[in-house]
Amino acid sequence: MDLVPALEEPLKNTLGAATAKVMAEHLGLHTVGDLLHHYPRRYEERGQLTHLADLPMDEHVTVVAQVADARLHTFASAKAPRGKGQRLEVTITDGSGRLQLVFFGNGVHKPHKELLPGTRALFAGKVSVFNRRLQLAHPAYELLRGEDVSETVDSWAGALIPIYPATAKLESWKIAKAVQTVLPSAQEAVDPLPDALRAGRGLVPLPEALLKIHRPHTKADIEGARDRLKWDEAFVLQVALARRRHTDAQLPAVARRPTPDGLLTAFDARLPFTLTEGQQKVSKEIFDDLAKEHPMHRLLQGEVGSGKTMVALRAMLAVVDAGGQAAMLAPTEVLAQQHHRSVTEMMGELAEGGMLGGAEHATKVVLLTGSMGAAARRQALLDLVTGEAGIVIGTHALIEDKVQFHDLGLVVVDEQHRFGVEQRDALRGKGKQPPHLLVMTATPIPRTVAMTVFGDLETSVLDQLPAGRSPIASHVVPAADKPHFLARAWERVREEVENGHQAYVVCPRIGDDIDEQTSTGKSRKSPEDEAEKRPPLAVLDIADQLTQGPLRGLQVEVLHGRMHPDDKDAVMRRFAAGETKVLVATTVIEVGVNVPNATAMVIMDADRFGVSQLHQLRGRVGRGSAPGLCLLVTEMPEASAARQRLGAVASTLDGFELSRIDLEQRREGDVLGQAQSGARTSLRMLTVIDDEEIIAEAREEAASVVAADPDLESFPGLRTALDALLDEEREQYLEKG
Repeated sequence: MDLVPALEEPLKNTLGAATAKVMAEHLGLHTVGDLLHHYPRRYEERGQLTHLADLPMDEHVTVVAQVADARLHTFASAKAPRGKGQRLEVTITDGSGRLQLVFFGNGVHKPHKELLPGTRALFAGKVSVFNRRLQLAHPAYELLRGEDVSETVDSWAGALIPIYPATAKLESWKIAKAVQTVLPSAQEAVDPLPDALRAGRGLVPLPEALLKIHRPHTKADIEGARDRLKWDEAFVLQVALARRRHTDAQLPAVARRPTPDGLLTAFDARLPFTLTEGQQKVSKEIFDDLAKEHPMHRLLQGEVGSGKTMVALRAMLAVVDAGGQAAMLAPTEVLAQQHHRSVTEMMGELAEGGMLGGAEHATKVVLLTGSMGAAARRQALLDLVTGEAGIVIGTHALIEDKVQFHDLGLVVVDEQHRFGVEQRDALRGKGKQPPHLLVMTATPIPRTVAMTVFGDLETSVLDQLPAGRSPIASHVVPAADKPHFLARAWERVREEVENGHQAYVVCPRIGDDIDEQTSTGKSRKSPEDEAEKRPPLAVLDIADQLTQGPLRGLQVEVLHGRMHPDDKDAVMRRFAAGETKVLVATTVIEVGVNVPNATAMVIMDADRFGVSQLHQLRGRVGRGSAPGLCLLVTEMPEASAARQRLGAVASTLDGFELSRIDLEQRREGDVLGQAQSGARTSLRMLTVIDDEEIIAEAREEAASVVAADPDLESFPGLRTALDALLDEEREQYLEKG
């Protein structure tokens, strides 16, 4: 389809090759349209000075300030032994703080003439520290000459100066000048919003929004432009997802209805407990989807320990009852083995199809991982292709070409954020017709992120814990401020073991030579940085310290990702059997590991983990009848953001609340991650926490537009915007799901 010519014009044609090259390499901007959608980060008012007191370290900043003082120093150096070396120190102020600028050598002459006391200017540079004071070394600057109608001042309409996301190679005001050059092209921007939607919500036309975001005269201009541009981002993305849902609904699939009095009924009859209301409700949603003749695409998100595996297993059994096979894809061998173990234990003789002692309705449950022996692997592959195995649980090994199914009816993806699109797609491609898809995550996702990242999936939420789960007490242990608290932590671990329980100790690093190289990297930091930020604590080191010190005499073992799979499995089996009392591990135990007798967890360097990860780890304890204890050990000072984050984790067990805190504290791109290939780069104005209402409304509007006109024939502007959002790579992402 033809794209808007003016906005598709390469920047080199309008700005010249040199500027265009910097914009492409450092900001990812290639066309006029890209530059018009590179919005100001904030605005400075001519009469208002910025807060020098709040400057972030090591970031490239732009400030508006006034020269308070300028001094030229002459000194001797190796290059200028006769005292001819020069250093210009300029102090600037904004009323909130002062900042020093330094210029050396030949770079002194121009600023010495221009940066006189009283002069106001824009300054841009990287904030560093010298002699315990913040400074900008050799900053770029642009003078603001009061009433002067020079090109600089004239290029900013009104009293508001846009400050753009910039780089050391391209300051904010140079970007502003480039925008000024291409701004007339904004008049040719084709509006993606349907007229009725725009008029109904009182949104300004797109050309006007682009003009006002870059050259506002008033704060109301900025607000109006932002409201409009947020709607563009939310609506175009939701249309892409709505079209995906619509396409999926047209695909054929085999309806899988459980046989009355079949495998599922036999399984339910042997359960020693009653399903929670939540599990029953979610199971019904899944069974209703499985009974349809187009593929289920459902996201099952649930709190740690809410019983997702049970819900997934019942869905798999329903599909086996209906003559199909089910595959569960797990991100690690430890987790695949754990799932296989717990599924076969829950099913008992129902998992022994074709074997002596197998029940009447039994099927075979096989494990398939990359490290299996050749004979076991051959047998597993044979069981899958003949249909002997109704359920297979495996890692990426399931995706290989050699793996063939008799009739794949359901794919369950556990901890979906750990899998690439291609991997899910490859597994789904193994069905004769598109199989049903159930995606599970134990990381609670705020509603807006679910609508943005998983907008093509229907969502089910399990927020009730099964009966018998115990409360978990969480505490922050400030090891640097109060070392006796850490000593008490190890005493608590001993007490739990003496009471017949077990404990985990989690470290961020393994601690061998390879690990050292990868964790510290090649580049060396200054000695001060090294002292301040030591390498994360390591499993092998901590295990040694504990066995020789506070946990001497207890059975302690280690578990990490680089162990041989058989060794890992053996360690987990001994821990599950209660032989090992303390397991010192990396985050390999983060998801799915289920040892009800483990009641205590000590997380070393807890500040090195994210909020959601800490919540996941904590979910490994309190899985039985005894209460759980989670101790978050940190050396970070009390006033630090890291300590506040740990305090938030300790204060609530509500994963949805924590996921919201997590999202507020991290950059959204990190949260959206690769799961949202398109949205990550397209969300320039929209924030998924603050703009929940817009995202929800855009989803509804998008659904009705796509239902009425799936090919968007009546909306050429919207199709153009979709083409721009969905380049080939992102299009494939949405196609594959």
